[in-house]
Amino acid sequence: MSSTSSRGLGPEGSNGERRPGRKPRADGVESRRAILDAAAQLATTRGLEGLSIGELAQHIGMSKSGLYAHFKSKEELELATIETAAEIFDRDVLGPAREAPGGLSRVLALSEAFLGHLERRVFPGGCFFANVSMQLAARPGRPRERVMEVLARWLQLFTSALGEAVAGGELPPDTDIDQMAFELNAMLVRANFNWILTGEPSVLDRARAGIRHVIERVRGQEAHEPRPSERRLARGRPRSQA
Repeated sequence: MSSTSSRGLGPEGSNGERRPGRKPRADGVESRRAILDAAAQLATTRGLEGLSIGELAQHIGMSKSGLYAHFKSKEELELATIETAAEIFDRDVLGPAREAPGGLSRVLALSEAFLGHLERRVFPGGCFFANVSMQLAARPGRPRERVMEVLARWLQLFTSALGEAVAGGELPPDTDIDQMAFELNAMLVRANFNWILTGEPSVLDRARAGIRHVIERVRGQEAHEPRPSERRLARGRPRSQA
């Protein structure tokens, strides 16, 4: 996904061509993968800022010098951890959702894949990106930019599927797609928070019900509800005498 994960695999010449060099050892690749899997898990409970090289080395039973051989800086570790989490999210959530048809079927598939991701406790602290984005929101830098890219792509999948639903007649032609995507994702973010807090399966069922209600409202009731401007006019009219 990012050039970050490919760094360190071999030197390159000034013209960008890769020079002959030793291939990374299999045990080194496996060691790096183990480190990053552990880092992604820890980041969902302690945050990226709490992910120190020393603490991570202690967690996986590796020396600090051994871990430094894989990551030369805290930022490099953070970026590689984000890439690992993105790969897991793509495999566990986006992959299954892509198999669904477009339109509302895709919207429901994305929502269910996300909730299933939480329910299976792929990460101990819930969704990696929902949690880490809160921490990085006020911290400019490359890790924040990469997380925002992943979140923007996630939201784009929703808006694209909703656009297909409008084009296919599943939703009214005047549907506010951005507003609907916002509401659906708000359900999922809230479900993530409550799931971490309580661990109650009913939290995920409430999110499923809320998502269905949003879709049903937009499909059948929104056309019959007065628009905000109409409600303001109605409030300004004098009430009829009995």
